[in-house]
Amino acid sequence: MRVGGPAERVIVARSTEDLIRNATELWSTDEPWMLLGGGSNTIVADEGFPGTVLLVRSGGITRVEDPQAPSDQVRLRVQAGHNWDLLVAACVDRGWAGLEALSGIPGLVGAAPIQNIGAYGQELSQVLHSIEFYDRAEGEVLRIPAAELELAYRDSAIKRGREGVVLSIDLVLTELSDPTSVVSYAQLASALSVEVGDRVPILSVRNEVLRLRASKGMLLDESDNDSWSAGSFFTNPIVSQQFARELPADAPRFPVGGTAPSPTVTSLEDIAAGVPMRVPRAATEGKVKLSAAWLIEHAGFKRGFHLPGSGAAISSKHTLAITNRGFASAADVAELARFVVQRVQQEFGVILAPEPNLYGLEL
Repeated sequence: MRVGGPAERVIVARSTEDLIRNATELWSTDEPWMLLGGGSNTIVADEGFPGTVLLVRSGGITRVEDPQAPSDQVRLRVQAGHNWDLLVAACVDRGWAGLEALSGIPGLVGAAPIQNIGAYGQELSQVLHSIEFYDRAEGEVLRIPAAELELAYRDSAIKRGREGVVLSIDLVLTELSDPTSVVSYAQLASALSVEVGDRVPILSVRNEVLRLRASKGMLLDESDNDSWSAGSFFTNPIVSQQFARELPADAPRFPVGGTAPSPTVTSLEDIAAGVPMRVPRAATEGKVKLSAAWLIEHAGFKRGFHLPGSGAAISSKHTLAITNRGFASAADVAELARFVVQRVQQEFGVILAPEPNLYGLEL
């Protein structure tokens, strides 16, 4: 977003050994510190970060031989500091299916399982085998199966407080002579002129996803201020079916999938009942997911909206993104986000939760 102040100190870790050594040293002090990958999903206050930033810059992809795996599967081990979209491009180029709809997502590989990144009908959880994790509590490097990470919509056990450092991830992709993937997202299917459920070459999926992301300002363009953002600023809220029935009939509603713990439950009825912001999966059965973009638009926010004199604005292409008009401060971004949250709450009784990690900022 090109906002926020500097860190007091920056350390660059270019290998797994660097990450382990520096994390161990930083944990042994009382100094505040932050692990940072690409920084695309992080917003820091204008005053900066009062401590050390450990930059993850380890990279590399290796193929893991697994004699028990089916012949059409390929298992990859990718270092945490590898650029995510370069990974996707390499996989598509080799005909390995499973990541193509995740094209164009900014940032590095290490953040992917923490956020359980997803887009256009694909999620990391669908192809993640395991992660290599330096666990602070255990004091050792663990190989954690994906099933134990409690992956859900933009959520994981790590995001909810399991302290440690992702060192690498293992993925299981599909290797076919004619690589295609099933299109499961309606907007992508329409853009490709196919039906949901049809199979399409993975290169076509990647190219169309990149085009769609660019049209929404979701690919960085130095000349386009709409792309100076942290991507989607708010997650889609989860509410009860009863609450959702009270919303206007045209409000989009989606089933809550998966078997892992749910993301934020953010209706006023839940807050009044004392439901915590992070809840076990059992508490979300019978819940539905709403469209944060629809809620923002129908709370009265038009694309391009900004507060008087503010350098932050809602994207002119996509209401879910808050952008830098060219002179924004981190305080401007937080002020606009708070205003959006308040209006949506007043209009619909739903409290939107931010998707980026915020340091020194409150909504």
